[in-house]
Amino acid sequence: MDLLSLPVLLVEPVVRAALAEDLGRAGDITSAAVIPAEARMRGILAARQPGTVAGTDAAALAFRLLDPAIAVAILRPDGSRVAPGDAVIRIDGPARPILAAERVALNLLCRLSGVATATATLVAAARPHKARIACTRKTTPGLRALEKHAVRAGGGVNHRFGLDDAVLIKDNHIAVAGGVRPAIARARAAVGHLVKIEVEVDTLGQLDEALAEGVDAVLLDNMTPDQLREAVRRVDGRAVTEASGRVTAETVPAIAATGVDLISAGWITHSAPILDVGLDWEG
Repeated sequence: MDLLSLPVLLVEPVVRAALAEDLGRAGDITSAAVIPAEARMRGILAARQPGTVAGTDAAALAFRLLDPAIAVAILRPDGSRVAPGDAVIRIDGPARPILAAERVALNLLCRLSGVATATATLVAAARPHKARIACTRKTTPGLRALEKHAVRAGGGVNHRFGLDDAVLIKDNHIAVAGGVRPAIARARAAVGHLVKIEVEVDTLGQLDEALAEGVDAVLLDNMTPDQLREAVRRVDGRAVTEASGRVTAETVPAIAATGVDLISAGWITHSAPILDVGLDWEG
């Protein structure tokens, strides 16, 4: 997988904040009291269960920020499939900072690998159809860039990163604006020519209204497979079709078979279980 790493500028503030939260006002008093200053250790961050890895750069940075003398080697880069026992990262250096950084490194690696693994599960369920799995803005506050990167590591694609990326007219916008047509008209008059406009529709009637206004994409919310299939037929390539609602590994095959372009799921970032990874001392 050709997966670009996130810029350090985006990753480092997150890792620094997590380390500062954990170290508090006095640092790791346990390691300082128990571990001799000259002690060294070598270990691996190893997978405890099968999955897809993400967050290796963030985990590695946690060690390096506490002590640049810690040698860190990423053995399974983001996007790699791992089995129980597979070594993801090897570390070697002063024991005290390794132990102080351990929990932050594992928290980030486990969390982001969980997102990648959840995404990969849905991507596999959508095959052999063309539908791609997309995330949403339902991300952990402060971790959006990292979690969206993890979605890509799992084979998914990113929806908008924030409110300023694109126009997404949802049901409450439509209600307050007075309908689908006036909402689209106002959006088109207000944004630049490079800004995409997507409209969330709950019914085929709303879909027809949106298509009449020439939108770029339609979010088909909580529709049955039969409704999705009819929606794809009506769109006929005039807009990107995105299905959302009740998306699980069990429902994805039927949703993908309707011919939609995208299937978006919020839970892959807000509720994905972690991928269990642990630090094993190599003596």
